Amino acid sequence: MSTAAMPSTEQTTGLAALTASAVATLDLLLDKASRNVRSLVLDGERISSTLMEAEQRATHGLAWFATYVESLRQLDAYASRLSEQGRYGELEELIVRLGFGEYLAQVFGGMPMNQGEFVRLSDLGLSTSDIAAGRTDDIEELIASGNTAETRLKLTELIRHQAGQSTFGDCGLEETYEQIRNEMRRFAEDNVTPFAHEWHLKNDYIPLEIISQMAELGVFGLTIPEEYGGLGLGKESMCVVSEELSRAYIGVGSLGTRSEIAAELILCGGTQEQKEKWLPLIASGETLPTAVFTEPNTGSDLASLKTRAVREGDVWKVSGNKTWITHPVRADVMTLLVRTDPDQAGYKGLSMLLAEKPRGTDEDPFPAEGMSGGEIEVLGYRGMKEYEIAFDGFEVKAENLLGGEEGQGFKQLMQTFEGARIQTAARALGVAQAALDLGLRYAEERIQFGKPLIAFPRVSDKLAMMAVEVMIARQLTYFSAWEKDSGRRCDLEAGMAKLLGARVAWAAADNALQIHGGNGFALEYPVSRVLCDARILNIFEGAGEIQAQVIARRILETRGVN
Repeated sequence: MSTAAMPSTEQTTGLAALTASAVATLDLLLDKASRNVRSLVLDGERISSTLMEAEQRATHGLAWFATYVESLRQLDAYASRLSEQGRYGELEELIVRLGFGEYLAQVFGGMPMNQGEFVRLSDLGLSTSDIAAGRTDDIEELIASGNTAETRLKLTELIRHQAGQSTFGDCGLEETYEQIRNEMRRFAEDNVTPFAHEWHLKNDYIPLEIISQMAELGVFGLTIPEEYGGLGLGKESMCVVSEELSRAYIGVGSLGTRSEIAAELILCGGTQEQKEKWLPLIASGETLPTAVFTEPNTGSDLASLKTRAVREGDVWKVSGNKTWITHPVRADVMTLLVRTDPDQAGYKGLSMLLAEKPRGTDEDPFPAEGMSGGEIEVLGYRGMKEYEIAFDGFEVKAENLLGGEEGQGFKQLMQTFEGARIQTAARALGVAQAALDLGLRYAEERIQFGKPLIAFPRVSDKLAMMAVEVMIARQLTYFSAWEKDSGRRCDLEAGMAKLLGARVAWAAADNALQIHGGNGFALEYPVSRVLCDARILNIFEGAGEIQAQVIARRILETRGVN
């Protein structure tokens, strides 16, 4: 909880009224924009994929506009919850004020989809009069009073006093989750942070000892039900754990991703026998899984997947090529997506196999008959190593067909997308927080022209906005986790959290490196690693463009329909 002064009741009530009004106004604009964009992509009564592709500027722009609206909705809800609980301090109030001021200014001035790509409301078919009507007095007041020099300076002063704490501002979580956060942070500070940069520079594996310690802490069984040896917790806990471990090193924060995906595949699609066999092994960390989905020429286009599995007696024989496989050498089982029915086009002929394999080494990565591969050298996201893999008659037990039924592979994989994107958004939070930590520390310690860098407005401004955007992305991520834990569909919210989180992490890392100046470009400084690690977040688990396409389709199906 923030130790800063509490804003007055009058201040809190006044700001709350403004932010609630702004969200309501944006909702109306989003409905109108959705109707406009839908008119561009309808073929008769159906949304046309071909037209959506042709109108990507409008459709992807709509996704970003919707993400901004949901982000501000969750920031408003965050402020309301903390106010009701007596936890809404000066720092939190400044974050909300600056966040609304800046994001509203971007909505009406230009929302960055990426560097050099901005979407404007006019791109969504909104007229000058529509836009003018949307700039209500309440929104104008928030823009004028939000992202001001005074607000940024005060916010920076407050986070300077909290340097070294886990987060800047109250995250709004229950005490149990903050206890989990603190436990993970202590583990990471003692066992990961001091060594992460060396592992990165040497392209070393994360030591097995670290993995064993993580297993003892329950990292691999967080969301696995207790009956199968897990902790039986929800996605909220996964967010906190992923965030804190990724803050120390994204590789460590991502070790649990493979276990999370494999466990969810088995929980949602496996037979009872498969659940009883595999889930306890995954939860304990005894079995390390890896996800083997992507192919060299398919990328996100899984319908074009060609790796073939043919049933011969009691085994499936697998042939084909996979790429961008994370941590496969030390994995014990692969969740392997293959085509079992070549006569079924697209997704229908795909099946998922739980393919067992022996652990390998750098010298002999794949000591299994019918399996070979080579390492893909990467800029960042190290510690687990990436590989391309060739299968040539590789055998998988017939009993390891997930669910015991062919043709269910894509459907089974789809069930993991929400959780995977929430977890990726949480990893992005950790990377962004690491960048903020490094940037703040360097700005305090580096003296130029007789004073610390943080005394210069453009340095302190960067830090203030980093703190605000991390909290905005955090609230969107936590909300998607709450929705998932409540049993509600949250692919839209999870996609938004991942889309925004990836951009926030990259911006934070880029700004932190800029604060370091030339030293940031030196490999010896950890911020150089954080920059490389941040870049992958907008690519894996659904590239930003794919993510925007998915969000847009859902918005067009549900928003402003007559």
